[in-house]
Amino acid sequence: QVQLVESGGGLVQAGGSLRLSCAASGSIFSTKTMGWYRQAPGKQRESVAVIGRSGRTTYVDSVRGRFTISRDNAKNTAYLQMNSLKPEDTAVYYCNYIPVGDWGQGTQVTVSS
Repeated sequence: QVQLVESGGGLVQAGGSLRLSCAASGSIFSTKTMGWYRQAPGKQRESVAVIGRSGRTTYVDSVRGRFTISRDNAKNTAYLQMNSLKPEDTAVYYCNYIPVGDWGQGTQVTVSS
């Protein structure tokens, strides 16, 4: 069973930075497009960043220039570097393959003003 485990969230002041990690079990990681998603209270889950097998990246407009998605296929791990954080970035952050599979627990990011 493929498992994705997110970590690295926390409480940070506006303008601060966090680095999220997504550790994947199994042997398919390097063959899959990966995405980071977030869900704020009362809102639908949204995709914020995607990285393809070749490393090509795309971002939602609200995070472009502040967030960077990357991957280390040797470690079966994806990352989301988040800089210049804003209170509106507060959410539970998840990683998943594309097309999505089972969701993990996510990691809470809280940005105080």
